[in-house]
Amino acid sequence: MTNNDRRFPVAAMLAFTKEAFVACGVPDADAASIAAAMIEADLTGADAHGIFRVAQYVGALRAGRINAKPQIKVVQRGPATALIDGDNGMGHLVMTQAANLAVELARASGIGWVGARRSNHAGAAGAYATIPLAHNYIGIYGAVSSANHMAPWGGADPLLGTNPIAVAIPAGREAPVVLDIATSIASFGTIRTHVLEGRPMPEGWIVDRKTGKPITDPKKVPDGVLLPIGDYKGSGLAIIIGLLAGVLNGAAFGSDVRDFTAGGTQECNTGQFMIALDVARFVPLASFTAEIDRHIRELRSSARLPGFEEVRVPGGERRRRRQDRTANGVELAAPLIKQLDEVAANLKLTPLGAR
Repeated sequence: MTNNDRRFPVAAMLAFTKEAFVACGVPDADAASIAAAMIEADLTGADAHGIFRVAQYVGALRAGRINAKPQIKVVQRGPATALIDGDNGMGHLVMTQAANLAVELARASGIGWVGARRSNHAGAAGAYATIPLAHNYIGIYGAVSSANHMAPWGGADPLLGTNPIAVAIPAGREAPVVLDIATSIASFGTIRTHVLEGRPMPEGWIVDRKTGKPITDPKKVPDGVLLPIGDYKGSGLAIIIGLLAGVLNGAAFGSDVRDFTAGGTQECNTGQFMIALDVARFVPLASFTAEIDRHIRELRSSARLPGFEEVRVPGGERRRRRQDRTANGVELAAPLIKQLDEVAANLKLTPLGAR
């Protein structure tokens, strides 16, 4: 934390974010839902998908690229499946509705799979995968990224997004197991934080499209493509997620994807899917969560390699971070604070720091 970085209370961040979207014509209840999903990202450590994105979303709403007042509809529904048309609304609204519908379907059928089309960037995948946890269900989320920054393995053309996947599994006394990852080594949101703050990137995140050499200068990001996790395996996973979230739902994939950060008013038609699974349809819930606890403890207490302080299990750090930030506020970097002050001035809002 630098001298110019500051911590802000969660309540202030929620209020500021909500008011910013209301000022852009978003209905009050919808703005509150969007703000909740975004600040959840800040609380759990997905900093590049929280309040960091306010300026970007405000720009898209004011330009008319995202519909401020969508009429989100369920266009197909079966006993365990549904398809949602997001009417080009904020992805946070679309996917919150999709997650809740998946839970409703799982309550009746044991599993609910809900696809979405005509959606938009929805921020942190984990915000939606964890919604079924409140019902003691497993949650799985996947999405076509709303911009292509990655090439298929061996290629130089950016035909893939960093297509994320998130899985949330309930536990007992231990933290739920929550994995939220991009299929690129670094998410583009993380790269955007380096661009905003002018920090060099590590080698291995991006390579030049023409030379294949590493790019570390954030100003040269447009010249490169992001590298996938696990080489060809990550590339393959990104393709599979994209086909299930995009093509299956009648949403964009490959060269049809439109960069939502670019200018213009053309819809992005982002595709996502959400799955909820009722654990009790397989084993008694108490037995399952007890076994999850046992395995988490076994993994965490296993022998460590030299140089590692702990064996990490997905979800543990997420819980610790959420507890700390809820109690002590969320640390924001000085360049981001400046950007949010500019948003406040443009929208005639009380600045975040004055709340």
